[in-house]
Amino acid sequence: MRCDRKTMRLYAVTDRAWVGQGTLGDQVEQALRGGVTCVQLREKSLGVPAILVEAEEIGALCRSYGVPFLINDRVEIALQCGADGVHVGQKDRAAREVRRLLGPNRILGVSARTVEQAVQAERDGADYLGVGAVFQTSTKTDAKPVSLDTVKSICEAVSIPVCAIGGINAENVSELGGLGLSGAAVVSAVFAADDIRNASRKLRELCDEAFE
Repeated sequence: MRCDRKTMRLYAVTDRAWVGQGTLGDQVEQALRGGVTCVQLREKSLGVPAILVEAEEIGALCRSYGVPFLINDRVEIALQCGADGVHVGQKDRAAREVRRLLGPNRILGVSARTVEQAVQAERDGADYLGVGAVFQTSTKTDAKPVSLDTVKSICEAVSIPVCAIGGINAENVSELGGLGLSGAAVVSAVFAADDIRNASRKLRELCDEAFE
């Protein structure tokens, strides 16, 4: 599965901090029903066996909705569970090495904060970029802000889709229009919502307007 601009329109990144009475799989299914276009499983604390169980469940859900399923950082887990791809940060395994391990047919996403990082990521085989934090975020308190001017410059410097991330919600996503972005990646705006399906539906409508 490859990715295009529409794939990045509303990109949901999981965080089990907001799992309540149900399961992470339940939350992801509600997000899919609401219209998210890509899902990334981000687990920094679980052991490999537990992540694999979770990945297989959520991957199956994503396939049933025709939505790409990516794993954060863990290339071996992505390969083992048959995920559609991997997202890596600047401090994770090098993008060029990840592309070699994934082969040509899986999706590779790379985080970038500068034009230089973005251009290098594309050269190394990235299919899309995640750029941020564009707004203040409680999910990654150490994330330094990236100006909207820089976001626009990154979009102009590369030919692959660019997705903004960091503090994005229904109140501010429209501010990202006109920059050349393909979409927005969200965490708490979906998974911390009381009604995940409706929150996703509203965000999808706003993203469709902002990123035409």
